[in-house]
Amino acid sequence: MTLPKALAFDVFGTVVDWRSSIAREAAPVLARLGREVIDPHDFADGWRARYQPAMARVREGERGFVILDVLHREMLEDLLRSLDIDPQTIGEEGLADLTNAWHRLDPWPDAVAGLTRLKARFPIVTLSNGNIALMLDMARRAGLPWDAILGAEVSGHYKPDPEAYLATARQLGIQPDKLCLVAAHHSDLAAARGCGLMTAYVDRPMEYGGRPAPDRHFAQDWEWSVNSLTELADLLGA
Repeated sequence: MTLPKALAFDVFGTVVDWRSSIAREAAPVLARLGREVIDPHDFADGWRARYQPAMARVREGERGFVILDVLHREMLEDLLRSLDIDPQTIGEEGLADLTNAWHRLDPWPDAVAGLTRLKARFPIVTLSNGNIALMLDMARRAGLPWDAILGAEVSGHYKPDPEAYLATARQLGIQPDKLCLVAAHHSDLAAARGCGLMTAYVDRPMEYGGRPAPDRHFAQDWEWSVNSLTELADLLGA
């Protein structure tokens, strides 16, 4: 099989474990509020459940493009109100810090080693809905060795809008069919394939705590399917 000229990575869920990381950050906040009865993993799920609807309002033109940090803050306040928690009880500093928990996500155990090997053979970049500052903070904390961090500001579009994928290829100076999206989400890969990109699926069964992925019905026969980034490095000869 022809190899790509560059690899572009989805990040949330593919490279980093957002669910466990957000639960870790939320637990002490819930404890301070006397709301230990709220499972921090359920809190993380509730926050993430607002992700696609928030971006859909941007994609559909209901509002102009704003970076994910802004959406995360709005989603957080909406989540808190749904739990009968007044956001102001946390305070501005606390709300800002909890929003920035998305800057402090832990990598999956294979991520740094796999990316390091892949980087030795291919340019590796982010193709994420995260904004550049978020991706930069996360990369420095987690040791993610990106060649370039391309946040959603690069295209001004959120995946799965085609422009999110096509703009990444243009920024790299290559045709879409020379770029491979690496992702743990079948819906993301299906949209990328629709734009002509190559595809590599990484199975992350614990992204949703062991529950079936909500986009499993988008599954196809991807160019590569692996259980880790180190396995992908093996298949691509890195």
